[in-house]
Amino acid sequence: MGSQIYLPHSIKHIPSKRIFDILFSGLVIVLLSPIFLSLALISILSTSSSPIYCQKRVGRGGKLFTCYKFRTMRRGADQELEELLQRDPALKEEWLATRKLRRDPRITRLGRFLRQSSLDELPQFFNVLKGDLSVVGPRAVVPDEIESHVQKNAKEILKIRPGVTGLWQVSGRSDLSYHGRISFDMAYLERRNLLMDLKIVFKTVPLLFNWRGAY
Repeated sequence: MGSQIYLPHSIKHIPSKRIFDILFSGLVIVLLSPIFLSLALISILSTSSSPIYCQKRVGRGGKLFTCYKFRTMRRGADQELEELLQRDPALKEEWLATRKLRRDPRITRLGRFLRQSSLDELPQFFNVLKGDLSVVGPRAVVPDEIESHVQKNAKEILKIRPGVTGLWQVSGRSDLSYHGRISFDMAYLERRNLLMDLKIVFKTVPLLFNWRGAY
């Protein structure tokens, strides 16, 4: 697979949004650096592997990039997923519908805490500095989701950088269906502005302390 899988008709550039992304993500990295280091050390001790999980995601203009997250699953989780879905039709149906498993057996105890608190997303602020992500935007998907789920909406969604957080995260989080997440992404694209981004950021912070329904 190449480095670019899809090219929309036009790509949106908003200089003020990029300036905000750089300033905000730089501030987060500096202020939370002790948490970054602590979580990395705990992850190394608990999993005996790299604390950072790297995954190819689709960015603006269909360009593939490496997305960083704190590791939340056991080593070999991708292969384990294939085996799980082959053995359990109910799990396969849940995965195909939502791209999530409510009771995913691959997640470690530390990983469950990281996911519920969204702390596993912190390394993505380095993606923001690199220009792969924005602080606020549509969800960054893996390549096969473009054809299986995003489909016709890709033309619009891939015009801008995906985000660390977004409208759907503050409007239902894990309880939303995949179709619901796409609907919120499209609504964000129609109404987005810097003030809206600030509101989403402020609404995201309380969710870090509200773990109900997150997985």
